[in-house]
Amino acid sequence: MKRLLIMLTPAAMLVLAAPFATAQESQTPPSQAVDTTKGLSEWDKIYAVFSHPRCADCHVADDRPRWSGAHYGGTRVHAFNIQRGTDGSGFGNPGLRCTTCHFASNSNELHGPPGAENWRLAPAEMAWFGKSSAEICTEIKDPERNGGRSSDDIALHVRDDRLVGWGWAPGSTREPAPGSAEATFQAIENWMAVGSPCPVP
Repeated sequence: MKRLLIMLTPAAMLVLAAPFATAQESQTPPSQAVDTTKGLSEWDKIYAVFSHPRCADCHVADDRPRWSGAHYGGTRVHAFNIQRGTDGSGFGNPGLRCTTCHFASNSNELHGPPGAENWRLAPAEMAWFGKSSAEICTEIKDPERNGGRSSDDIALHVRDDRLVGWGWAPGSTREPAPGSAEATFQAIENWMAVGSPCPVP
């Protein structure tokens, strides 16, 4: 009898373990399906913000921020030889930091300097100015070119960073970025939820 119990034990264990294994399998989320149509619809909302002058003018590859708007007759390179800076901070070169003119709030004067906390250029690897929708999409998904951020980090950065938020409240007669920080955050969340598809180049 003792021998029979020992022989039955492994079988009994399998029978007892089966419901637990089934329960574990049911808790495992299925692999994320990519919904290209819905995803690209959400991406279009994101791209409309990222490519807008309020964002793209400081996301440049050549170290020179841009000025854009009807009063400028198009887009111009920032005057006064303003550059990203040699120290990699994006705050400009020593002796002519961005914060020399750009304070924590907007100037009320026409063409007066806009302002927000930590006014600076984005890192060169995060350049969006003049890039296509497919290029920006691929770039923001690449941690080596998006500041080491996950997609969740990007969504929170867009929603919560005060310098980013300036794009929707640029002051004076500047055209704001489309939508809002919260709407763009939600578009990124929706885009991620359907697999984060990018347009075909």
